[in-house]
Amino acid sequence: MDLPVMPPVSPMLAKSITAIPPGASYEPKWDGFRSICFRDLDEVELGSRNERPLTRYFPELVAAVRAELPQRCVIDGEIVVATDQGLDFEALQQRIHPADSRVRMLAEKTPASFIAFDLLALGDDDYTKRPFTERRAALVDALDNSGPSIHVTPATTDQALAQQWFEEFEGAGLDGLIAKPLTLTYQPDKRVMFKIKPERTADCVVAGYRVHKTGSDAIGSLLLGLYQEDGQLASVGVIGAFPMAERRRLFTELQPLVTNFDDHPWNWAAHEAGERTPRKNEGSRWNAGKDLSFVPLRPDRVVEVRYDHMEGRRFRHTAQFNRWRPDRDPRSCTYEQLEQPQAFSLGNIVPGLGQAMDNAPNTARRSKP
Repeated sequence: MDLPVMPPVSPMLAKSITAIPPGASYEPKWDGFRSICFRDLDEVELGSRNERPLTRYFPELVAAVRAELPQRCVIDGEIVVATDQGLDFEALQQRIHPADSRVRMLAEKTPASFIAFDLLALGDDDYTKRPFTERRAALVDALDNSGPSIHVTPATTDQALAQQWFEEFEGAGLDGLIAKPLTLTYQPDKRVMFKIKPERTADCVVAGYRVHKTGSDAIGSLLLGLYQEDGQLASVGVIGAFPMAERRRLFTELQPLVTNFDDHPWNWAAHEAGERTPRKNEGSRWNAGKDLSFVPLRPDRVVEVRYDHMEGRRFRHTAQFNRWRPDRDPRSCTYEQLEQPQAFSLGNIVPGLGQAMDNAPNTARRSKP
């Protein structure tokens, strides 16, 4: 491979802000795997945010890159799995698998798409020092004939339209907005863009904890639950951003609530395989050496947390501590309190997105909340 910009490259990043800034280019924030695509004739590499190659996990995208992209280019974008019910991040996670046979099978069942949103190189030209408006125009022109697997993200400089996108596109599984200064050069691993994400609160039951990596006398994270319609307590996520002094204080404070699994709603030995509740000795898909076992607590305490959106029945990202709610009955912490965005079609955002999934055999569909 011989390109003006060579792998690996760390993607340009965004810092969080609370309101849509004026005078920028606005794009939907896609919820998938960030990836920089390198193509030099038949050579293709899909890099990840941490500079590790994703190429072997998405053979259908390698074929799509060869068929749909310019022969020599470097393009920043997002790998997503699109369905008729929106983006399916859970199905996307399943694509990271060590077995080649399963990778091939999933490439057919849940084919991925690539959403392009920046141009780093084209032919022999390095675009990273050019302003974003010039990179965007060249990207749109270069990908004019792409599809059905590779698409250019929509963008606008109309702040009112961006606000409308922010409110509507979440219903298709998107994750807010990205704002890019019009003169911005491409700056790898620098937080020079802006992201605006929805933020909500929910009252959750604290049902367990994991100890901190520094020792057994401090809380690493608290496990959160919400009650379902059938009365069962479902695992919805974790919170873990506490100062060390607070971690140790919480550890001591929570000891009277420690129970055993036989008396806990998340009795790992009694659950059927595949149910998404924390399990003793469960491992992480992303870090095989990480122990996800936990200490069960009586579900007596309630905490208010901040979250952006849901992925199925769980918080898509780690929730943030807001305040304790001693006034709340744990049994009142149900899914009914959560705001559900109105469904919105991906095809109304990017025409043709999800077409590969529609044509896939035995197509998997995103489970409704």
